Amino acid sequence: MPSARRDELLERSYAYVLDHGLAGMSLRPLAVAVGSSPRVLLFLFGSKDGLVRALLARARADELALLARAAPSGGDDDLAAVVRATWGWLVAPEHRRLLALWVEAYARSLVEPEGPLAGFARATVADWLALLDAAPGPGDRTLALAVLRGALLDLLATGDADRTSVAVEAWLGAASR
Repeated sequence: MPSARRDELLERSYAYVLDHGLAGMSLRPLAVAVGSSPRVLLFLFGSKDGLVRALLARARADELALLARAAPSGGDDDLAAVVRATWGWLVAPEHRRLLALWVEAYARSLVEPEGPLAGFARATVADWLALLDAAPGPGDRTLALAVLRGALLDLLATGDADRTSVAVEAWLGAASR
């Protein structure tokens, strides 16, 4: 049910989950934080699961828009350039909250395959592969995705941007030989 109030509460709820995550999200504290009531949230989103799905769709839209902007422009860019540009976006500190939410949703969609996050992990694999597939030239897109995701998990766990960036560059060097 589209409405200005729904959109406003979705944006406020999105800001809230970027700060607090989805785990253990309760409607009552969320409603207080966004200036609403649990009853209004349930009315506008149908259920707590409906709200979670709307929040993940919102996060996914952000991720796709930002990743699309991170990809190099122009037709001469190869897979290595796309991986470097994507890693540059992933390693930027201002994206950590979105990426932490993405990891939480990704993991929950794997352990709760019938829950409100069903299909989220599979959809994001397709999203990221589409970004990498747009790059011309040779290269294993699935391996590039695995390197980016592994380095991202390490970065989020440790905050060590230098070490993880060196690892991505080392893989790019080895892949180009």
